[in-house]
Amino acid sequence: MSDESAPDTKKGPLSDLRILDLSRILAGPTCTQLLGDLGADVIKIEKPGAGDDTRTWGPPFVKAPDGQETSESAYYLCANRNKRSVTVDVASPEGASLIRELAGHCDVLVENFKVGGLVKYGLGYEDLRALHPRLIYCSITGYGQTGPHASKAGYDVMAQGFGGIMSLTGAPEGEPMKVGVGIADVMCGMYASTAILAALRHRDKTGEGQHIDLGLVDTQVSWLINEGTNYLTSGKVPQRRGNQHPNIVPYQVMEAADGHVIIAVGNDSQYKRFCQFIGVAELAEDPRFAVNRQRLANREELIPLLEAAVRKIAKQDLLEGLGKLGVPAGPVNNLQEVFDSDQVAAREMRVRMAHPLSGPEGVELIGNPTKLSATPVTYRRPPPYLGQHTAEVLSELLGAQGYEKARASGALGVMTERNKD
Repeated sequence: MSDESAPDTKKGPLSDLRILDLSRILAGPTCTQLLGDLGADVIKIEKPGAGDDTRTWGPPFVKAPDGQETSESAYYLCANRNKRSVTVDVASPEGASLIRELAGHCDVLVENFKVGGLVKYGLGYEDLRALHPRLIYCSITGYGQTGPHASKAGYDVMAQGFGGIMSLTGAPEGEPMKVGVGIADVMCGMYASTAILAALRHRDKTGEGQHIDLGLVDTQVSWLINEGTNYLTSGKVPQRRGNQHPNIVPYQVMEAADGHVIIAVGNDSQYKRFCQFIGVAELAEDPRFAVNRQRLANREELIPLLEAAVRKIAKQDLLEGLGKLGVPAGPVNNLQEVFDSDQVAAREMRVRMAHPLSGPEGVELIGNPTKLSATPVTYRRPPPYLGQHTAEVLSELLGAQGYEKARASGALGVMTERNKD
């Protein structure tokens, strides 16, 4: 296990923890990157010669100093900082033996193989529990370890479809629409990190490790939130409403004279001020629309009247005027506008890190949103190239002889010139 001494707060609140990361793609790496940002030592185990599938999911790719593209995709960069890459041939008996040995030096193992995928190598939870009873073992799959769909492969879009979010997303008359990023994967990673911290707290009190079983579909169902509960309460299947809200009116995107704005009226007093500002004060007094319950019932009549008024006003005038009145309104930014914004700069959500394969400017990454006053997140390591830390990590945990033994056994697969260093 990792050192039991108190954590170094300069390195983060989890700096006394070591994570053995056998995950790839997005859900598991999102989880382990968050733990790494909070200080944990994350050892990313990758297949020799191939590595995490997302390394090749581009363009765009990191640019080398000469301007040529490297093998590192932007997709891979998004979820793999604060990790050390070690190549191990897990499918070989020697590689599996090495993983069992490394697990004894770690607090948490995270994996997203298919159900039973690691059992055949002697690396299932029960196998490692027998050797390392304090180990927290977190499994992430598409449908969880049990149930009629457990054996199926899981991908983000499949979880979005099965779990219902696509039925709620998109234009009312259009096709079901997935969210623009892998949100089912990301949210599963968030739940995984929370579960791991809870399991570590339990281990702190009892000395007992445990198995964490997370499915993309389970977590996606969990964040149906109000729409899911709306259905359970009413028995009525919610319908797609585009950018409109199922319970609040008006709460949607509207077209201004020169672009689009978001109007998010949260209560009746805000609605009254909104109507007065856009020049339709009478719609605030009309009994069909005066209170939210009535606005919901009569939204088909109300929305066209509001939209006609909003289209006469410039976007910036709407944002500034409604802001002064305390009526929530905001822009619909593209990503250039997002990352160029003063708010993103002030909150340090755009960070730059040196990278061994890039030019002198390094790579830009999305910052961690967690703001801790005493133990802030740290950006210690850029996303590693494949096998970058194989010799370093194995020598550190197993000693120089242990590293040479693993290398000679074939557990590390075919070593490239780069990861021989």
